Amino acid sequence: MENLGMGFQLMLIGMVTVFMILMIVIYGSKLLISVINKIAPEEVKKEKSNAEDDIPMAILQEAVAQLTGGKGHIVNLTRIK
Repeated sequence: MENLGMGFQLMLIGMVTVFMILMIVIYGSKLLISVINKIAPEEVKKEKSNAEDDIPMAILQEAVAQLTGGKGHIVNLTRIK
């Protein structure tokens, strides 16, 4: 019976130790992430201006007008990635 009590005690100590180490890892990594984000923030992507989008649209409209003799028109333009 004494061995069973000693086993439970060792199990409890081991589980508490693992739990504490995991908490240190979790909160330490959260702290590291916040420090890194303050030192080197993520780059913001620049939005394309409408002027850049208008140039290809104008070219496509002119091409469609030439091919269809002025009868065809672009209704919708969707970029496929």
